[in-house]
Amino acid sequence: MNTIEASATDFLSYCRYQKNLSPKTLKSYQIDLRQFTTFLTINSHPHEINSIDKHLLRGYLQHISTLKPKTVKRKIATIKSLFNFLEYEDKIVINPFRKMKIQIREPRNLPNVMNICEVEQIIKSAYKAKSNEKNRFSYSYAERVRNIAVIELLFATGIRVSELSSLKVDCIDVTTGQVKVKGKGNKERIIQVCNPESLKALKDYNKLFYRKIRACEGYFFINRLNRRLSEQSIRLLVKQNAEKAGLERRITPHVFRHSFATLLLEEDVDIKYIQSLLGHSSIMTTQIYTHVNKEKQKQILLKQHPRKNFKVI
Repeated sequence: MNTIEASATDFLSYCRYQKNLSPKTLKSYQIDLRQFTTFLTINSHPHEINSIDKHLLRGYLQHISTLKPKTVKRKIATIKSLFNFLEYEDKIVINPFRKMKIQIREPRNLPNVMNICEVEQIIKSAYKAKSNEKNRFSYSYAERVRNIAVIELLFATGIRVSELSSLKVDCIDVTTGQVKVKGKGNKERIIQVCNPESLKALKDYNKLFYRKIRACEGYFFINRLNRRLSEQSIRLLVKQNAEKAGLERRITPHVFRHSFATLLLEEDVDIKYIQSLLGHSSIMTTQIYTHVNKEKQKQILLKQHPRKNFKVI
């Protein structure tokens, strides 16, 4: 009999070797499928694929309904992808999802962004910490040089923390400033670092860490142990630098990404270019920044609203 466990193994193999999905996506799929299997076991449901129908799936949807809408949406999408795969491979006759209408509404939370003054505070604070370090041969100094490079690159490109952490040395040209980013779905995009100070920060880091970088499996940003700088380490260094700069609210690498997009909009950059820079597959994802841009909205309404053309007194 074809069980959910055997089907999940085949599906994950297909996702890894044929769809070439990222390790992060595969890990999420594994977790979601394991949780679904656990649900079947706890509730004494059969594990045979042909026994799983829409009534059972509705029970699972109810079981996970206390989770965040975004999480529920992802978990259902994983199970749905599994059954789509099984249907395509002719391993099931009827896909139970074909007779189900599932609508999960996610709240549209506006992204947390910094204004240009707050970005400037963090960047200046990082440079000040470097200049205050007297021993230029200490690891503390080298760490400050690296932190500046990380922060400058986050703001210069709007890169995701996962993309920055996995950035390879052969994907960044510190001479020209060209950065090749591998994003979601292994889609590549090219982003140009143009600001001279940002580019110098990358050059300084590369020069100081040159030998260690080449000994670290090709990763560009490395830690004290000469290993890849993890996503969590990047989040921590951003948090610490923001606190040192005197910012009281929580600042993350993703806040830099949001700020990058919003501040470009304020400079009248076409949203299609911003979509390309961020690596969004849909313009709908990028359009959330048009709702955040309060200052730009104020300027437009002040200067261009037709009410300015007449007076009643």
